[in-house]
Amino acid sequence: MSRIVHPQDLGKAAQNFKAGCAILLIAEEGVWASDQHWQTVGFDWWQGNAEALGLGLDDVHYVAEFDGQDYFAIYLESSDAMQNGQWQGLRQLLPHLNEAEFELLGRASQICQWDRNHRFCGHCGHVTHYHPKDRARACDNCGLHSYPRISPCIIVLVSRGEYCLLARHQRYKTPMFSCLAGFIEAGESAEQCVSREVFEEVGITVHELTYQGSQSWPFPGQLMLGFRAEYKSGDILIDEEEIAEAGWYHYSQLPLVPPRESISGQLIQEFVDSFS
Repeated sequence: MSRIVHPQDLGKAAQNFKAGCAILLIAEEGVWASDQHWQTVGFDWWQGNAEALGLGLDDVHYVAEFDGQDYFAIYLESSDAMQNGQWQGLRQLLPHLNEAEFELLGRASQICQWDRNHRFCGHCGHVTHYHPKDRARACDNCGLHSYPRISPCIIVLVSRGEYCLLARHQRYKTPMFSCLAGFIEAGESAEQCVSREVFEEVGITVHELTYQGSQSWPFPGQLMLGFRAEYKSGDILIDEEEIAEAGWYHYSQLPLVPPRESISGQLIQEFVDSFS
Protein backbone atom coordinates (compact mmCIF):
# COMPACT_ATOMS: atom_id res chain seq x y z
CA MET A 1 0.00 0.00 0.00
CA SER A 2 1.31 3.45 -0.93
CA ARG A 3 2.51 5.54 1.99
CA ILE A 4 2.92 9.29 2.36
CA VAL A 5 5.28 10.81 4.93
CA HIS A 6 4.98 14.53 5.67
CA PRO A 7 8.16 16.44 6.61
CA GLN A 8 8.86 17.48 10.20
CA ASP A 9 11.45 20.03 9.06
CA LEU A 10 10.46 21.54 5.72
CA GLY A 11 13.78 23.32 5.27
CA LYS A 12 15.74 20.10 5.73
CA ALA A 13 13.41 18.17 3.41
CA ALA A 14 13.84 20.82 0.71
CA GLN A 15 17.54 19.97 0.54
CA ASN A 16 16.54 16.72 -1.19
CA PHE A 17 15.81 18.64 -4.38
CA LYS A 18 18.47 16.86 -6.39
CA ALA A 19 18.97 13.90 -8.69
CA GLY A 20 16.59 11.10 -7.73
CA CYS A 21 13.66 13.27 -6.69
CA ALA A 22 10.33 13.40 -8.52
CA ILE A 23 8.70 16.65 -9.66
CA LEU A 24 4.97 17.17 -10.09
CA LEU A 25 4.03 19.89 -12.57
CA ILE A 26 0.93 21.95 -11.81
CA ALA A 27 -0.82 24.50 -14.03
CA GLU A 28 -4.15 26.27 -14.15
CA GLU A 29 -5.50 23.34 -16.20
CA GLY A 30 -4.54 20.74 -13.59
CA VAL A 31 -1.63 18.31 -13.23
CA TRP A 32 0.69 16.93 -15.90
CA ALA A 33 -0.59 13.53 -17.01
CA SER A 34 -0.66 10.99 -19.80
CA ASP A 35 -3.48 8.61 -20.66
CA GLN A 36 -5.41 9.45 -17.45
CA HIS A 37 -2.37 8.78 -15.25
CA TRP A 38 -0.40 11.48 -13.49
CA GLN A 39 3.21 11.95 -14.53
CA THR A 40 6.38 13.34 -12.98
CA VAL A 41 9.58 14.76 -14.39
CA GLY A 42 13.06 14.34 -12.96
CA PHE A 43 15.76 16.69 -11.74
CA ASP A 44 17.29 16.67 -15.21
CA TRP A 45 14.10 18.39 -16.48
CA TRP A 46 14.70 21.16 -13.96
CA GLN A 47 18.32 21.56 -15.01
CA GLY A 48 17.36 21.79 -18.67
CA ASN A 49 14.27 24.01 -18.43
CA ALA A 50 14.27 26.14 -15.28
CA GLU A 51 16.22 29.09 -16.67
CA ALA A 52 14.21 29.29 -19.90
CA LEU A 53 10.93 29.19 -17.93
CA GLY A 54 12.09 31.83 -15.45
CA LEU A 55 11.92 29.42 -12.51
CA GLY A 56 13.96 29.73 -9.33
CA LEU A 57 14.27 27.67 -6.17
CA ASP A 58 11.51 29.80 -4.61
CA ASP A 59 9.18 28.17 -7.14
CA VAL A 60 10.03 24.66 -5.93
CA HIS A 61 7.84 23.21 -3.16
CA TYR A 62 8.54 20.08 -1.17
CA VAL A 63 5.33 18.03 -1.05
CA ALA A 64 6.00 14.78 0.78
CA GLU A 65 7.83 11.48 0.70
CA PHE A 66 5.77 9.01 -1.33
CA ASP A 67 6.73 5.35 -1.46
CA GLY A 68 10.23 6.23 -0.31
CA GLN A 69 10.83 8.97 -2.88
CA ASP A 70 10.88 12.74 -2.32
CA TYR A 71 8.25 14.61 -4.32
CA PHE A 72 8.35 18.29 -5.21
CA ALA A 73 5.84 20.50 -7.03
CA ILE A 74 6.32 23.37 -9.45
CA TYR A 75 3.62 25.64 -10.84
CA LEU A 76 3.96 26.59 -14.51
CA GLU A 77 2.41 29.90 -15.46
CA SER A 78 2.34 28.78 -19.09
CA SER A 79 0.87 25.35 -19.70
CA ASP A 80 2.33 25.47 -23.23
CA ALA A 81 5.77 24.79 -21.75
CA MET A 82 5.11 21.04 -21.80
CA GLN A 83 4.68 18.65 -24.72
CA ASN A 84 4.15 14.92 -25.19
CA GLY A 85 1.39 14.75 -22.61
CA GLN A 86 -1.63 16.65 -21.38
CA TRP A 87 -2.98 18.56 -18.43
CA GLN A 88 -5.69 16.78 -16.45
CA GLY A 89 -7.94 18.32 -13.81
CA LEU A 90 -7.91 16.54 -10.46
CA ARG A 91 -11.65 15.93 -10.68
CA GLN A 92 -11.18 14.08 -13.96
CA LEU A 93 -8.30 12.05 -12.55
CA LEU A 94 -10.08 11.18 -9.30
CA PRO A 95 -11.61 7.86 -10.49
CA HIS A 96 -8.14 6.73 -11.57
CA LEU A 97 -6.32 7.56 -8.30
CA ASN A 98 -5.95 5.59 -5.11
CA GLU A 99 -6.31 7.37 -1.76
CA ALA A 100 -2.60 8.08 -1.32
CA GLU A 101 -2.20 9.40 -4.89
CA PHE A 102 -5.17 11.74 -4.46
CA GLU A 103 -3.66 13.01 -1.19
CA LEU A 104 -0.29 13.60 -2.86
CA LEU A 105 -1.67 15.42 -5.92
CA GLY A 106 -4.21 17.38 -3.88
CA ARG A 107 -1.50 18.50 -1.48
CA ALA A 108 0.74 19.58 -4.36
CA SER A 109 -2.07 21.53 -6.00
CA GLN A 110 -3.05 23.32 -2.79
CA ILE A 111 0.54 24.24 -1.96
CA CYS A 112 1.13 25.73 -5.42
CA GLN A 113 -2.10 27.72 -5.39
CA TRP A 114 -1.38 29.04 -1.88
CA ASP A 115 2.13 30.08 -2.87
CA ARG A 116 0.91 31.94 -5.96
CA ASN A 117 -1.62 33.89 -3.91
CA HIS A 118 0.78 34.94 -1.12
CA ARG A 119 3.85 36.27 -2.94
CA PHE A 120 2.98 39.66 -1.45
CA CYS A 121 1.99 40.41 2.13
CA GLY A 122 -1.75 40.82 2.63
CA HIS A 123 -1.15 43.36 5.41
CA CYS A 124 1.52 45.74 4.09
CA GLY A 125 2.00 44.68 0.46
CA HIS A 126 5.72 43.85 0.67
CA VAL A 127 7.26 40.85 -1.05
CA THR A 128 7.20 37.68 1.04
CA HIS A 129 9.66 34.79 1.17
CA TYR A 130 9.51 31.15 2.15
CA HIS A 131 9.91 30.50 5.86
CA PRO A 132 13.13 28.47 6.41
CA LYS A 133 11.40 25.66 8.34
CA ASP A 134 7.59 26.02 8.18
CA ARG A 135 5.06 25.88 5.36
CA ALA A 136 4.58 29.64 5.41
CA ARG A 137 5.45 32.78 3.50
CA ALA A 138 6.92 35.43 5.75
CA CYS A 139 7.00 39.20 5.46
CA ASP A 140 10.18 40.80 6.81
CA ASN A 141 8.56 44.24 6.81
CA CYS A 142 5.64 43.64 9.21
CA GLY A 143 6.29 40.10 10.43
CA LEU A 144 3.09 38.54 9.08
CA HIS A 145 3.28 34.82 8.32
CA SER A 146 0.80 33.43 5.78
CA TYR A 147 0.03 29.71 5.98
CA PRO A 148 -1.92 27.59 3.47
CA ARG A 149 -5.61 28.35 3.81
CA ILE A 150 -7.81 25.41 4.76
CA SER A 151 -11.59 25.97 4.64
CA PRO A 152 -13.58 23.59 6.88
CA CYS A 153 -16.82 22.29 5.36
CA ILE A 154 -19.46 19.77 6.36
CA ILE A 155 -20.98 17.17 4.11
CA VAL A 156 -23.94 15.16 5.33
CA LEU A 157 -26.05 12.24 4.21
CA VAL A 158 -29.56 12.52 5.65
CA SER A 159 -31.45 9.24 5.95
CA ARG A 160 -35.09 8.33 6.56
CA GLY A 161 -35.39 4.60 7.00
CA GLU A 162 -34.42 2.95 3.71
CA TYR A 163 -34.30 6.31 1.92
CA CYS A 164 -31.57 8.94 1.76
CA LEU A 165 -31.76 12.57 0.74
CA LEU A 166 -29.76 13.47 -2.36
CA ALA A 167 -29.60 16.74 -4.22
CA ARG A 168 -28.33 18.04 -7.55
CA HIS A 169 -26.48 21.32 -7.26
CA GLN A 170 -27.07 24.12 -9.73
CA ARG A 171 -23.39 24.13 -10.70
CA TYR A 172 -23.32 20.47 -11.74
CA LYS A 173 -23.04 20.10 -15.50
CA THR A 174 -23.95 16.40 -15.30
CA PRO A 175 -27.15 15.03 -13.70
CA MET A 176 -25.23 13.93 -10.60
CA PHE A 177 -26.84 13.80 -7.17
CA SER A 178 -24.83 14.13 -4.00
CA CYS A 179 -24.97 14.76 -0.26
CA LEU A 180 -25.63 18.23 1.11
CA ALA A 181 -22.57 20.30 1.96
CA GLY A 182 -21.53 23.77 3.00
CA PHE A 183 -18.85 25.93 4.58
CA ILE A 184 -18.63 26.29 8.36
CA GLU A 185 -19.15 29.92 9.35
CA ALA A 186 -17.11 31.87 11.89
CA GLY A 187 -18.03 30.92 15.46
CA GLU A 188 -20.06 27.90 14.32
CA SER A 189 -19.49 24.27 15.27
CA ALA A 190 -19.55 21.53 12.64
CA GLU A 191 -22.77 20.14 14.13
CA GLN A 192 -24.46 23.54 14.04
CA CYS A 193 -23.38 23.91 10.42
CA VAL A 194 -24.98 20.57 9.50
CA SER A 195 -28.36 21.62 10.88
CA ARG A 196 -28.17 25.08 9.32
CA GLU A 197 -27.05 23.95 5.87
CA VAL A 198 -29.69 21.21 5.65
CA PHE A 199 -32.47 23.60 6.62
CA GLU A 200 -31.24 26.36 4.30
CA GLU A 201 -30.82 24.09 1.29
CA VAL A 202 -33.83 21.77 1.55
CA GLY A 203 -36.04 23.13 4.37
CA ILE A 204 -36.02 20.12 6.72
CA THR A 205 -34.67 19.58 10.22
CA VAL A 206 -32.39 16.73 11.31
CA HIS A 207 -31.15 15.09 14.50
CA GLU A 208 -29.01 12.12 15.63
CA LEU A 209 -25.86 13.49 13.99
CA THR A 210 -22.85 11.16 13.85
CA TYR A 211 -19.40 12.04 12.59
CA GLN A 212 -18.14 9.61 9.93
CA GLY A 213 -14.74 10.87 8.79
CA SER A 214 -12.95 13.58 6.84
CA GLN A 215 -11.26 14.16 3.50
CA SER A 216 -9.02 16.86 2.12
CA TRP A 217 -10.76 18.29 -0.93
CA PRO A 218 -8.43 20.47 -3.03
CA PHE A 219 -11.10 22.40 -4.97
CA PRO A 220 -9.47 24.67 -4.03
CA GLY A 221 -8.70 24.00 -0.33
CA GLN A 222 -11.51 22.47 1.71
CA LEU A 223 -11.40 20.00 4.58
CA MET A 224 -14.62 18.01 4.31
CA LEU A 225 -16.08 16.74 7.60
CA GLY A 226 -18.49 13.90 6.87
CA PHE A 227 -21.68 13.29 8.88
CA ARG A 228 -24.74 11.09 8.91
CA ALA A 229 -28.00 12.56 10.18
CA GLU A 230 -31.55 11.32 10.65
CA TYR A 231 -34.58 13.13 9.28
CA LYS A 232 -36.60 14.87 12.00
CA SER A 233 -39.32 17.03 10.44
CA GLY A 234 -40.45 19.14 7.50
CA ASP A 235 -41.05 18.83 3.78
CA ILE A 236 -38.44 19.40 1.09
CA LEU A 237 -38.33 23.03 0.00
CA ILE A 238 -35.17 23.68 -2.00
CA ASP A 239 -33.09 26.83 -2.16
CA GLU A 240 -33.32 27.34 -5.91
CA GLU A 241 -30.19 29.51 -6.01
CA GLU A 242 -28.04 26.55 -4.98
CA ILE A 243 -30.11 23.40 -5.49
CA ALA A 244 -31.64 22.35 -8.82
CA GLU A 245 -33.60 19.41 -7.36
CA ALA A 246 -33.63 17.18 -4.30
CA GLY A 247 -35.52 14.10 -3.22
CA TRP A 248 -35.63 10.90 -1.18
CA TYR A 249 -34.06 7.89 -2.88
CA HIS A 250 -34.33 4.24 -1.89
CA TYR A 251 -30.97 2.59 -1.27
CA SER A 252 -31.62 0.15 -4.13
CA GLN A 253 -32.64 2.81 -6.68
CA LEU A 254 -30.09 5.59 -6.57
CA PRO A 255 -29.46 8.16 -9.30
CA LEU A 256 -25.98 8.97 -10.61
CA VAL A 257 -23.85 9.69 -7.53
CA PRO A 258 -20.19 10.71 -6.95
CA PRO A 259 -17.46 8.04 -7.16
CA ARG A 260 -16.44 6.13 -4.06
CA GLU A 261 -13.10 7.96 -4.04
CA SER A 262 -14.92 11.06 -2.76
CA ILE A 263 -16.26 11.36 0.78
CA SER A 264 -19.74 11.92 -0.64
CA GLY A 265 -19.54 8.62 -2.50
CA GLN A 266 -18.25 6.92 0.64
CA LEU A 267 -21.13 8.20 2.77
CA ILE A 268 -23.66 7.02 0.20
CA GLN A 269 -22.00 3.62 -0.21
CA GLU A 270 -21.88 3.06 3.55
CA PHE A 271 -25.60 3.80 3.69
CA VAL A 272 -26.29 1.25 0.93
CA ASP A 273 -24.03 -1.34 2.57
CA SER A 274 -25.91 -1.03 5.86
CA PHE A 275 -28.83 -2.87 4.25
CA SER A 276 -26.80 -5.80 2.88
